[in-house]
Amino acid sequence: MTADGLAKSFCGLILLASPMVFVGCGPNMFLNDRDSDIKESTQALENARDDIHRAKAYSSRGTAYSEKARFSRISKLIPNEEYERLFDLAIKDHNQAAALDPSNAEVYFSRAQAYYDRGALDLVENKDGKSWFDAAALDFEQAVAKDPKNSLAFDRIGLTYESNGEGDKAIQAYTQELAFDPFAKQRLADAYCNIGFRHQQQKEYVAAAAAYQKSIEWGTADDHSCPYDPAASLVAFYTTETREYDKAWEMLHQLQKARRWIAPEVIERLKKDSGRTN
Repeated sequence: MTADGLAKSFCGLILLASPMVFVGCGPNMFLNDRDSDIKESTQALENARDDIHRAKAYSSRGTAYSEKARFSRISKLIPNEEYERLFDLAIKDHNQAAALDPSNAEVYFSRAQAYYDRGALDLVENKDGKSWFDAAALDFEQAVAKDPKNSLAFDRIGLTYESNGEGDKAIQAYTQELAFDPFAKQRLADAYCNIGFRHQQQKEYVAAAAAYQKSIEWGTADDHSCPYDPAASLVAFYTTETREYDKAWEMLHQLQKARRWIAPEVIERLKKDSGRTN
């Protein structure tokens, strides 16, 4: 995996709003650092000599407010009213940055990240984050329009669309990302796996099988990202739904060769229905 890929993987944890991201630095240290960022950005704003520098200072302060709000909400350190206040300050600063330097991809990326984090937190708390993901997608799209080689922006667009249940758009974004970073192969494997899972939940087995097959073609889906193993699901589909036993055995042999676990009852069902033992 490339260094940028590692960064994306780590950022993926951040996007999921997991408190584990901050293990080792402690809440006080993290919040103190954000307060320092806010202070430094405010000073930079006061000393800015032109709109470009003012925009950069606003954007930096907006990110610091957003991160402070997000971490405090995750850690349950503040009431919701304080979170809303900090988030509003963040968006106000990001809006100022975009108004002052509308051609700068980074100001849109930073505002999009704040919107995405808000939506992700709402999902964690079983709330509807769609409006925030919609806003994030618009800004991430603006970022790539102004910087077409920004692989991280494409990555974030894909994650945003996935979070919003728009798998086809996520696939498109990751495919574009692939031109700049091979890490997109992992994103595609995960995205197709999740599409397959949704079809499976709706008992659309043919569509689920097609998506799972695409997932396998791109690599091995992360079991933390997709609830079901695509290959194991295909063995079951080919056995019980489409009765394509040769395909089921081929997939089973691939799993066994890779020493990956598959439920014994699935193997026994395949043996019984296909009339084969191997």
